[in-house]
Amino acid sequence: MGEQGPCHFVIFGATGDLASRKLLPALYALEALGQLGPALRFIAFARRDWQCADWRAHLGASLDQHLGRARDATVFARFAARFDYLRGDLGDADAYRRLREAIEAPRAGDCSNVVFYLAVRPAEFPVVVGHMSAAGLGQAPARHRIVVEKPFGEDIDSARALNACLHRYFDEDRIYRIDHYLGKETVQNLLVFRFANTMIEPVWNRNYIDHVQITVAEAGGVGARAGYYDRAGALRDMLQSHLMQLLTLVAMEPPATLDADALRDEKVKVLRSIRPIAADAVAAHAIRARYGAGQIAGKAVLGYAEEPGVAADSATETYVAARFCIDNWRWRGVPFYLRTGKRLARDFSLVAICFRQPPQLLFHDAGAPPIDPNWVLLSLQPDECMQIELRAKEPGLNLNTRVVRLDASYRPAGGVAMEAYQTLLLDVIREDRSLFIRFDEVEWAWRVLDPILRAWATDRTAPADYAAGSWGPPDAERLFDRPDHRWRNGIQDA
Repeated sequence: MGEQGPCHFVIFGATGDLASRKLLPALYALEALGQLGPALRFIAFARRDWQCADWRAHLGASLDQHLGRARDATVFARFAARFDYLRGDLGDADAYRRLREAIEAPRAGDCSNVVFYLAVRPAEFPVVVGHMSAAGLGQAPARHRIVVEKPFGEDIDSARALNACLHRYFDEDRIYRIDHYLGKETVQNLLVFRFANTMIEPVWNRNYIDHVQITVAEAGGVGARAGYYDRAGALRDMLQSHLMQLLTLVAMEPPATLDADALRDEKVKVLRSIRPIAADAVAAHAIRARYGAGQIAGKAVLGYAEEPGVAADSATETYVAARFCIDNWRWRGVPFYLRTGKRLARDFSLVAICFRQPPQLLFHDAGAPPIDPNWVLLSLQPDECMQIELRAKEPGLNLNTRVVRLDASYRPAGGVAMEAYQTLLLDVIREDRSLFIRFDEVEWAWRVLDPILRAWATDRTAPADYAAGSWGPPDAERLFDRPDHRWRNGIQDA
């Protein structure tokens, strides 16, 4: 982190949905926690014909809608006073010259440390960085840096092209590719859980772990995002980013240090070790489906094909499940099952690690049903917690066993969770790249998924429907290697 941190934080697309829902509430929370330096100012860059007073009214209304609690008047006054509003279209070269003048205004002094947050569509990234460069923003020796949101490309070729465009103006260490799942406390705690506990790391391998499941389920549909989502689908929108990142954190080797590049080197090694899926084997390793009509929380909802903005001939999936194998010394023979979908039974994200059965089941009567294995469960939502499932004796005279759950939650009762964007935005300000994605991670994730994308691109038939409010298509069960494998649909789903 620079001695005084950044002097400006520029938000392109400041009136958009992402800024309103995520960025502004997170920055307000950092203000309330006293984490923003006294010299830091924000510039809201958007095309609405507003004055600063209009922007601050919008800021207050946006926080009231998305903050989840009443805002403190004193904190808000201090936060709002940091903002200037700059009207400009993303394609207007003159707006970027005005932006540079605002950054270099006399009251700011010598400002060589600016954050540019691109809260805009990825297709607009080249336009923004090109005009920034033409206006003299972002060049060495300045320590300016940009933050870009997913999706980073639509396939491996478009990701490489987009990366080449960004690298024309910014070095790799000035590009912060954000994945908000990496800012979740449970995800960060996974590293501590694995590498700070002597009893865990020795059994975190193929000798003791039977299989791994990673689930990110959403009860909501596409909503107002149909225009984007119908071009992307669940694989591009979720599997390539969030779920593959979770897989690397579960499977990575201990890094030599907590340096950003040391962490990311180990994640890339995992991606490079994933067994390629042959073109003729895609159907055996991945399935897709889309939600049909059904009920969510007792309310009737439309099927995906009937959603406004979805093309009549759409072949886009809203659910994907896949099986991956990691061919390295630690994980050879351990299947990793990943699934994500919309309009599922509830919002639910879980990393579930299933351990092998003991070599001899002493406490098991002949003819009795199989006993449940041990599990380590890392819940990301709706509750962030960690649990370990073990077998223990039931109270009574007989030697019967039951599941007991050890709650490894790390937040005290009444503790307030740190939102993922709060963590990540503070890391941007501090120039800590540990929780951000390097391009070779993006590239290798696309390489892993490229055979699936190619196979599905040649099949324009609509995916099979699953009922909204269910846990997805029953066909997802066929991905399991053994008949005793099944999806975990909850922390208590023993």
